[in-house]
Amino acid sequence: MAKTPKQHGTIIMIHGFRGTHHGLDLIAKQFQNYNVIVPDLPGFGEGESLGSYDIDSYIAWLHQFIAGLKLNQKPILLGHSFGSIICAGYAADFPETITKLILINPIGAPALEGPKRLLTNLAILYYWIGEKLPGKLSHHWLSATPIVMIMSITMAKTHDKKLRSYIHNQHRQYFSRFHNPESVSQSFKTSVSHNVREYAANITTPTLLIAGDIDDITPLEKQHELVNMFKNARLHVITGVGHLTHYETPDQVADAIKLFI
Repeated sequence: MAKTPKQHGTIIMIHGFRGTHHGLDLIAKQFQNYNVIVPDLPGFGEGESLGSYDIDSYIAWLHQFIAGLKLNQKPILLGHSFGSIICAGYAADFPETITKLILINPIGAPALEGPKRLLTNLAILYYWIGEKLPGKLSHHWLSATPIVMIMSITMAKTHDKKLRSYIHNQHRQYFSRFHNPESVSQSFKTSVSHNVREYAANITTPTLLIAGDIDDITPLEKQHELVNMFKNARLHVITGVGHLTHYETPDQVADAIKLFI
């Protein structure tokens, strides 16, 4: 879990599926005047282990985690990708515990519907097989470098060779630090079975959505629909980037957050 010295308040950042706190490093380091806390999600990295990795369990974990910090002031809550679903669910259930909500590359449309539903179902099958395979074979299947690289190459939009190399190295280094086949398979199913739309209408906390205009996970038109579902939200769009704004445009993400908070 990464921390920076506290001065202006606390920002709690929740990373995306299969990542660890390292994925948000480029954003977190730009808030040196805040107490930035980035835990590993349960089931990944140094995160806790849960009995079940469904959405309710993740929200309950986040509530316990924030309460356990015993902060003097209410924090700002930020979530990227899968973390956006967890944070949105938390904000809907516990609005009195946070001051602002920031969702980066929010999952704003059902993954099991629309043009990418076939790929999503193939991915579900991939994780299901991984969960059923015995012992080390299971981990090798789920952490296979070719699969990780296909994902990384598909999502990276930058033409900067040095930056693309950095992104691929990050994914190779941290994308397979899941606890076991059950945790990664169950959390994947959770990530594609839920989305921020489920919670938007019940969120009263001032909210900032940050989206890339060529995001393959949630198209920009769906983000415009999503922001209108909130009672008090605005959408900031970053051009020329997809789902990896935390790697490709961390400066622009941080600038948008600073204006908001």
